[in-house]
Amino acid sequence: MLGIEGSGDEHQVSLLIDKINSAWTKGRPQDLNELFHERIVMAFPGFVGRAAGKTKMIAGFEDFCTNARLHRFAESDRQIDTVGNVAVATFAFHLIYEREGQKYQSAGRDLWVFERSPDNWLAVWRTILDVSEESVDET
Repeated sequence: MLGIEGSGDEHQVSLLIDKINSAWTKGRPQDLNELFHERIVMAFPGFVGRAAGKTKMIAGFEDFCTNARLHRFAESDRQIDTVGNVAVATFAFHLIYEREGQKYQSAGRDLWVFERSPDNWLAVWRTILDVSEESVDET
C-alpha cells in the first residue's frame, strides 16, 4: 500500500484500491465482486463508450486475466479526496503485458469514484485518463 495521509476514510479507500489492484494483477477477478457496486459504470478511455453493471465490469477484468499475461504493474502518485459518502481516487500507472505473443506497454491515470455504504466503501465509477499504449519491440 502507498502511504496516504488524511482521514480514516481516505485510508479505507486506499486499502480498497490495493484490493482491486491485487485481484486483477494476481489473476483473481472474481475477488472484485465484493468491491464493486451492482450498478458500477466504466467510461471507456476518451469517453467513447461505457459498460454498466458489476457483471460487465468484472468481465473486462476476466478478459484481461484470461487473454493476457501481466509482466509488470506499477502505480504512483495516488491521490484520494473524500467528501461525505463520496471518494474520488486517482493514480498514475504503468504496465507491461503480453497478448497473443506480442508485448505492450501502457500508461495513464486511473480514476475511480467510491461510495460509502453502511458497511463499507464500494467502487461506483471508473475511467482511465491520458492513456497511451504501444507495442514493445523486443529485437
